[in-house]
Formats: sequence, structure tokens, C-alpha cells
Amino acid sequence: MWFLFTICTILAWSGSDLMSKIGSRPDDKNSHLKMLMAVGFVMGVHAIWQLTVGGVDYNLHNFIAYMPVSAMYIISMLFGYIGLRYIELSISSPICNSSGALVAIMCFLFLGDTMSPIALFAVILISLGILFLAIIEKTEGDELRALHQDPNEIKYERGLLAILFPVLYLIIDAMGTFLDGMFFDFALPEWFYQGVTSDNVEIVCNISYELTFMIVGIIAAIYVLGVKKEKLSVERDKFKLAAACFETIGQFTYVFAISGNTIIAAPAIGSYTVFSVIWSRIFLKEKLSKKQYFVIGMVLLGVILLAFLDA
Repeated sequence: MWFLFTICTILAWSGSDLMSKIGSRPDDKNSHLKMLMAVGFVMGVHAIWQLTVGGVDYNLHNFIAYMPVSAMYIISMLFGYIGLRYIELSISSPICNSSGALVAIMCFLFLGDTMSPIALFAVILISLGILFLAIIEKTEGDELRALHQDPNEIKYERGLLAILFPVLYLIIDAMGTFLDGMFFDFALPEWFYQGVTSDNVEIVCNISYELTFMIVGIIAAIYVLGVKKEKLSVERDKFKLAAACFETIGQFTYVFAISGNTIIAAPAIGSYTVFSVIWSRIFLKEKLSKKQYFVIGMVLLGVILLAFLDA
């Protein structure tokens, strides 16, 4: 059964990437806030369902304790959604999902963890790949867009600023993962874990994350619908809701996949960004240069290697 959950997670999260990209158009200045609204709504519904129908035992202390981690993840996703307005998914997704490299560096520097030669090689691959993508964008961005983009396709205001958003996602998401380790390892005082056991810590943390996202979604809705007086469009915003559903489904199936067979499920799920790149090429018809494909291949290889090492 764990294999089915693994496949579902891969398809859900890569599908979320694709739907998020389609729903994040450059001409929609508040598309990132609408994405927060959609994800907050779906995750909120799922969290409330778990607390009522699902009967999960939950304590307000858990919500407060996990809020710093939730904030890191949500802020990182905000920057990721902003970046999708300006850059191709096939570039953004590999950078965003390279946060494991930064987590490895943080553990090495601050926790004294050792790094195997393979892990070091993966971290170097990812770091150089991101650097090279930034250099290519800076030196050849305008020329590449002119050569590889159809005049009728969406125009991207790319460059170093566009690369910055997925890099910010990478950094902040890594900080969230680093803090997450403290919660899963029970490294904080017992007060933070009222009603939490080693068997349900993942579910409790996920509910805390979803409830926090629901609050953020409500705040975004008040601003977009109340302050800016924008109206939602089924034609333009249905993809945001689809992305939110895929994201929530992936969160749900991930826990069962990992608990069923960590050593195989973790690297498989960690490589879902490969499918995001494939979907971007098939459905979005994104065209990149040979240099960009080569560098993205470097980053993907590093991500996959880290995923296997993590398992």
C-alpha cells in the first residue's frame, strides 16, 4: 500500500507545480495571494475534517509550538508562487526542491553532522547549478527568450530578480525543514508536545501547518477581496484551486508513504521535481537552451542523490 501512496504523492506534488504555474500569470499581480487563499481554503477544510470526522486528538499548544515551522514553509511557498509569475516551471522547480542541500550544510555547520563524499558531491552539484542558472539568466536571458520563445506565448520578465524568488524559497524552506527536525526528534521541552506521541507527531504537525495556512488564506482573502475589491474568475482561478487540492492530497499521502517504507519512498518522492520538469515540457511547451537543460540536469541529479541519502 505504501507504493500506491508514494505514486500518489509524486503525481500530486508535481501536479500542484503544474497547476500553480498555469494559475500564476504575469499579468495577475495578486496571483500569489490568490494561491494562498486557495491552498489555505483546501488545507483548512482538510484539517477541520481530521479534527472532527477523523477524531484526531489535538491541543492548542501544538498549534502555537509549530507555528514558527509553519511560518517558514508558508513564506517559502509565497516566494515560490511569486516566482512562477516570472520564470519557467522547469527552472523554478529544481531550484525550489534543492533545499535539501542547504539543510545538509546547516546540519554540518550548526549540529556537527558529518557529510559523506556523495552528499558533498550532491551539494556541490546543486550549488553550482543554481549559480550557473543565475549567470545564464544574467548574460543570455534576453537572447534566449528571443530565440526559444514563441511570440504568442506568455512573456516572462526573467533575470536575476526572477531567479531570486525560487532561491528565497530554497533558503526559507530549508530553515523550516531544519526546525522540523527538532519537532520530530522531540528536542524541545515537553510542554510543546501535550497529547503528542511518536506515533502521531507527523499528523499533529501537519494539522498545525494546515490550520496556520488556513489563517493566512483568510488574511489574503480579506486583502484581495475586501481591500483590493478583486473578483475571482472561474476561468482564471480554477487552476489555483486545483493546485491547492493536489498540494493537500500530496501532504496527506506523504505521511503514509514514508511510514510504510521510508528507504524507498523518500528518494522516490524527493524526485517528483523531475516530473514537474517533464510536465512543463509536455503541457506548457517550455523551451530552454541546451546550457539550461544541462545545468537543470545537474541540479536534478543532486536532488535525487540527496533524497536517497536522506532515506
